Amino acid sequence: MFPEPKRLEIDHRTIKFLVGVIALSLATLASLLSGPPPIESVSASYHEGGLARDVFVGSLFAIAAFLAAYNGMSRRELVLSKVAAVAALLVAVFPCGCGTHVEAVRYVHAGSAAIMFGVLVLFCFTFRGRALAKGHPQAKMRAATYALCGGVIALSIAVIALDYALGGKISSSVPRLTFYGENVALVAFGIAWLSASRVLPLISSEEERFSPFTSREGC
Repeated sequence: MFPEPKRLEIDHRTIKFLVGVIALSLATLASLLSGPPPIESVSASYHEGGLARDVFVGSLFAIAAFLAAYNGMSRRELVLSKVAAVAALLVAVFPCGCGTHVEAVRYVHAGSAAIMFGVLVLFCFTFRGRALAKGHPQAKMRAATYALCGGVIALSIAVIALDYALGGKISSSVPRLTFYGENVALVAFGIAWLSASRVLPLISSEEERFSPFTSREGC
């Protein structure tokens, strides 16, 4: 079914592809496997136990592992990817104080999530600069995609933070605000990294096109 492998190791485009798929599916799977009642945040799936917890923790561990393996194309990216990997692990290991549950260590979960998403915003704009430098039409489309995704992640997390600062005034009118915000941020994260993997045909030129199953070595 699949061709013989032409490279011995996983490369950065495969990492981006896998991270993108996991990020896109995490919130939806966590929600489907939780409740009723519906979970108020993606992190609340940890307290649901069973498959919901397994998907939440397993997805974050997988994202952390791939981010740790990703070195990028500069020292800055190398450091940022390791910071995001540690943050993702802390989000998984230190569950949120959701509902009646109390945090084991206060602020570690929320702080780590903020750091992780903050780094992902920086990656979006790093990818944007690299795409703009290429100059061809598909790269310009990718650059616009990265900018949009980075802005959406930042805005989503800012709304959640503002609601917390206001003592829940926004979420009192918009039930599950945190879940919706996290879901939107994760989808934007997934789209950005899928775009960077070069698997999406409309925003990748034929010379750039990548498949984790069939691409030639060095392409």
